[in-house]
Amino acid sequence: MAARPRFLAVDHVSRTVPDIQAAIAFYTDAFGASVLFQIGPIDAADIPAGSDGKDWMETHVGVQGAKLTLAMLQLAPNLKVQLVQYDKPSDRNQVMPRNCDLGGHHVALLVEDVEAAASWLAQKGCKVLETIAMDAGPLAGKKNIYVADPWGHQFELVD
Repeated sequence: MAARPRFLAVDHVSRTVPDIQAAIAFYTDAFGASVLFQIGPIDAADIPAGSDGKDWMETHVGVQGAKLTLAMLQLAPNLKVQLVQYDKPSDRNQVMPRNCDLGGHHVALLVEDVEAAASWLAQKGCKVLETIAMDAGPLAGKKNIYVADPWGHQFELVD
């Protein structure tokens, strides 16, 4: 049995978006993110199949016949966000899972003032949910607010 490797850090979080240019514009404006690089479009139809007959996308990202464009953004000093726009396959799911659904998730961002950050993001087009104010237990005195970007990706703002 192989030895367990050392997992050093999170490199990036990936978010699939319907319009990569609109998403880049939103994240650079709302969060002050900077674009590190962009790649694509990359189309499986343009890359020779492997010796096993699978196309490059199926072999490497688990999506047969995919066509994608991606951009890597630096969102915070310790957080890179990869935005990916898939143009193929045609049967891809276009509905964002809820937090309770398989695959549902959020990214928590540490901020100085959750209400100020939520107000700013609301002005930029985010949906802001109600403040969670903890008044007892190990998180007494803390506030959290869930927000969703224009495509439904959730963030939790924490202080």
